Amino acid sequence: MIQLTHFSGGKFYLNAEMIQSVESTPDTLITLSNSQKLLVKDKVEDVIRKVLEYQRIIHNPQVDIEQGV
Repeated sequence: MIQLTHFSGGKFYLNAEMIQSVESTPDTLITLSNSQKLLVKDKVEDVIRKVLEYQRIIHNPQVDIEQGV
């Protein structure tokens, strides 16, 4: 799960496995695998970074994300 911010300002957690695409429209629009669309305050680059960090934790749990080792 990754933490994001609704466009209205509230924080929420999203299952990163559900993300199909992330677009800058110029706001950040996330399309989920079930075709639901979410508008978030987070920048596209930040969403991608969070998804990559999540994937690293899931697929390589012995790597410490904070230290990069």
